[in-house]
Amino acid sequence: MSLRDRKRARTRQALVEAAAALFERDGYDETTIADIAAEAEIGTRTFFSYFASKEEVLFPESDARVRAAVEAIADRQPGEGPTEVLLRALHKIGDDSDDLGSRLAALRLRFIRDIPAVRGRALQIQTQAQGEIARHLAAAFPDQLDEVGAAALTGAFVGAVTAALQVLLGDMDRLDDPAAVQAAVRKATDVALRPWAG
Repeated sequence: MSLRDRKRARTRQALVEAAAALFERDGYDETTIADIAAEAEIGTRTFFSYFASKEEVLFPESDARVRAAVEAIADRQPGEGPTEVLLRALHKIGDDSDDLGSRLAALRLRFIRDIPAVRGRALQIQTQAQGEIARHLAAAFPDQLDEVGAAALTGAFVGAVTAALQVLLGDMDRLDDPAAVQAAVRKATDVALRPWAG
């Protein structure tokens, strides 16, 4: 990455960390965008160069997860089926980021349960992600999946991850071992996708 890109990545990460700390300490509704910007030592206007809203800060990795799945589909190996591609994408995401097992993930899950605006944004992100991944799967595996089959497989995949995280992140103590969280998510997806495996 260029120096400019590294600085942007650091600022973005500072915003995510500041928001997580403030959300945890003061609560979601009580924390403003101005508070997050001040905690990250940037101007409020600069915040909007990184995130469109307060809800967006809770989902900093969502685009990267979709990109990883789409790249895994595009880079599929001969003989690799759609299930194996999705599992490989999940493993890559786990190797590249600890977001799924982070304190921010636990906060995000709690806010999804308790705050309608966050729940709505989460549903919107999930629906868009599933649609994009399913479209790529159907195009990449036309002999194995039609649009409905691709949507069902993607839904099973995303649902398995979501369900596993709801159990795991309900207990903040489990976050002391991110590797255990990743292993449990992998196990859940393996179980959910087993009927689809070749």
